[in-house]
Amino acid sequence: MNLKDLYINFFVSKGHKQIPSAPVVPENDPSVLFNTAGMQPLIPYLMGKSHPYGTRLCDYQKCIRTNDLDVIGDTYHHTFFEMLGNWSLGDYFKKEAITWSFEFLTQVLNIPVERLAVTVFAGNNTIPKDEEAIEIWKSLGISEDRICPTTDDNFWIAGETGPCGPDTEMFYFRSNDEIPTKFDPEDERWVEIWNDVFMQYYKHEDGSVTELPKKNVDTGMGLERVVAVLEGVNDNYESSVWKDIIELIEKISNKPYEGNEKSMRIIADHIRTAVFISADPAGIKPSNTDQGYILRRLIRRAIRHAFQLEINKDSNWEEEIAIAIMDKYKKYYSEIEANREIVLEVLRNEKIKFNRTLEKGLREFEKITNNLSDNILNKDLAFKLYDTYGFPIELTEELAKERNITVDTEGFKQKFKEHQEKSRTASAGKFKGGLAGNSEIETKYHTATHLLNAALKQVVGPDVHQKGSNITSERMRFDFSCDHKLTDEEKLQTEQLVNKWISEGIDVISTEMSKEEAIKSGAECMFIEKYPDMVTVYSIGEISKELCGGPHVKNTSEIGSFKIKKEEASSAGVRRIKAVIE
Repeated sequence: MNLKDLYINFFVSKGHKQIPSAPVVPENDPSVLFNTAGMQPLIPYLMGKSHPYGTRLCDYQKCIRTNDLDVIGDTYHHTFFEMLGNWSLGDYFKKEAITWSFEFLTQVLNIPVERLAVTVFAGNNTIPKDEEAIEIWKSLGISEDRICPTTDDNFWIAGETGPCGPDTEMFYFRSNDEIPTKFDPEDERWVEIWNDVFMQYYKHEDGSVTELPKKNVDTGMGLERVVAVLEGVNDNYESSVWKDIIELIEKISNKPYEGNEKSMRIIADHIRTAVFISADPAGIKPSNTDQGYILRRLIRRAIRHAFQLEINKDSNWEEEIAIAIMDKYKKYYSEIEANREIVLEVLRNEKIKFNRTLEKGLREFEKITNNLSDNILNKDLAFKLYDTYGFPIELTEELAKERNITVDTEGFKQKFKEHQEKSRTASAGKFKGGLAGNSEIETKYHTATHLLNAALKQVVGPDVHQKGSNITSERMRFDFSCDHKLTDEEKLQTEQLVNKWISEGIDVISTEMSKEEAIKSGAECMFIEKYPDMVTVYSIGEISKELCGGPHVKNTSEIGSFKIKKEEASSAGVRRIKAVIE
């Protein structure tokens, strides 16, 4: 039986009502383009509104996330995915939620208890350690060695204030190695498969926290990841979710999956996402704005990779794949069958439109890039590829990246505005410095990311570059380019180097200058094209020089003691460090 059916049947047997999946395009939330998580459509009810189906709910929700489009093509990222969830709206709480999670994993999915481990909230200055969750897990047969309290990822809050609470994450040991007695969440053989969030508290604007009179439970299980884990494959696209689609692409292209993985994964992922966007009741069509722009970008990127696989551009390859996908999902999502012809028409029309110019555009791109003197593709050439050949700027960037060429994206956007008199495209986004707020502790963390970046360059190598960051008042997360898992020695040296620089009390100096001057001065920057013409460069002695939106401490001695808590894979060629200041 399909995992979706097993999940729904189980929670219905526990008194839950199945609610239909919300559309992928939110009906009453203009702040986002798509529903990105199972709980998103339920926010009004988690905030207190009465749900027509009652207080116990379960579903499988269609979700689309576009923040990871550039890493689609690896083994585990997906633009469209399904999230399984069950909710209690002021009904049951921790005991039932944890017990049912355990029962589903061990008795329905038949996962041996010895392959399971959990994390729980360790507590902080305002909220106590979640002893209740620990005792429930122990009573179910999870040994104390397999329960790991942590503050890092085990507390949930939507923003700066509002409903919040501890959560408990469940992990599965995915390896043929002997299972360790003690659970170490840093050990990558342990894979997170489920999360139970307990909305127990309310955080006020003054930072104080009080108990909620009506407590909720929100859970989430990513279907694609769990299926891959249960089937024992390390590549999601080799699981039963994708296997038949990949085999169809192999047949259409007359090429094996091995050696062509990236293009086949992108085609499979993007056509599936395009099917769900096109079938949505919102009636999205490819365009140059908002959801329509995402749809166009997905279809055109899939076409480009079909071209790379030498699939006959005049065949109906996209229809074959879309039909296979629709047949796979129509049982669960009625709009797929109802809008079948609309989906096929959207794909067909966009393919015809793009096919006319793709080959010529690729030839033009080759000609342009072969004649560049400075490895920079200027705004006029980028706009020509868009206006004449229909290349979304992201496609031009992707092609350029493969050849180590920089694109003047900011210049392109200005030119786009001038010529099209339209707002910036929805997918371009705005630069954010990774800060949820500007509190004192977050300011310290932000400066610490600069020291960490500099330390990694010294310990691991000069080719390390920041790929992203996320900062809360509890911890920092730092993504960086690296082709290997850091050794214990590398982690220790990095941590010691950061703490050495903190103890040396080095002044942090900010200087205003033009973007061009900053680049010439050797300042490092992530997403250079998203900065204005005048920028701020932060220098920490001779150690670090970076463009940044700030804020920062005045002297490194203000930061405190730096501790690396976890180092793990983020995406292909990108590692992630989670660290705290103590």
